[in-house]
Amino acid sequence: MANTAFERVQEARNPERPYTMDLLEIIFTDFTELHGDRRFADDAAMICGFAKLRGLEVAVIGQQKGRDINERRHRNFAMTKPEGYRKALRVMRLAEKFGRPVVTFVDTPGAYPGIDAEERGQAEAIAFNLREMAGLKVPTVVIILGEGGSGGALAIGVGDYVLMLENSVYSVITPEGCAAILWKDASQAPRAAEELCLTAGELKKFGLVDEIIPEAYSWKVELLEKDDDKSDKIARNLGGRIFEKLGELLKLSESELLEQRYRKFRKMGEWSGEKKA
Repeated sequence: MANTAFERVQEARNPERPYTMDLLEIIFTDFTELHGDRRFADDAAMICGFAKLRGLEVAVIGQQKGRDINERRHRNFAMTKPEGYRKALRVMRLAEKFGRPVVTFVDTPGAYPGIDAEERGQAEAIAFNLREMAGLKVPTVVIILGEGGSGGALAIGVGDYVLMLENSVYSVITPEGCAAILWKDASQAPRAAEELCLTAGELKKFGLVDEIIPEAYSWKVELLEKDDDKSDKIARNLGGRIFEKLGELLKLSESELLEQRYRKFRKMGEWSGEKKA
């Protein structure tokens, strides 16, 4: 089990961890995938569609890394392009239109930084999603599944309730990138990981995530079959918490939901003046 911040970073990148498509098989039923942003293309790094969670109809959106090198290239290593974020927003708006709650799975090292993505409005697409998600009239539950990298994660991370797996991370920059900027030495990544406060425990303390999901088992993707005990445990622990939180949020009126979300995010970033020990 990971102990230091950098060990948790390495665990978050573990290729044996479940990805969005794995959890769609374990937690949800009747998944129907939607493709394309209706403007440019379909981004395989972002999985979007509608499914059922214990009979509750929901929209599901998540980033997908890929298992082997061919799939990773196809999925662009989960580095989403503008069309991926616009596809996600299209599905969120459909969910809002039909009164379906939204569930998102965050797992990306960051948004794709290529010139072609910048030419198509990468920064604008991320900023637009942040604004639009803040005003969605349906409940939104976010799960930090592995890596939560910068704006690439935030673009599907504005939620009424944010769950974070115990060994996942959520940060403005990778430890290697931070170390290269601050100390001109990427080998200082473990030091940077500590300073970034990117672990689930740190983020829960700061109020940036609402709940930590324990990982009382080692991931092994090939064992995640529907009749496997480990799959059942994931379905109970993670799927159960998602279902419970959505049930609570669905009891709120539209105005109550928006007011609660507004207050949640307004509280973030308050400065106490205390230094980290």
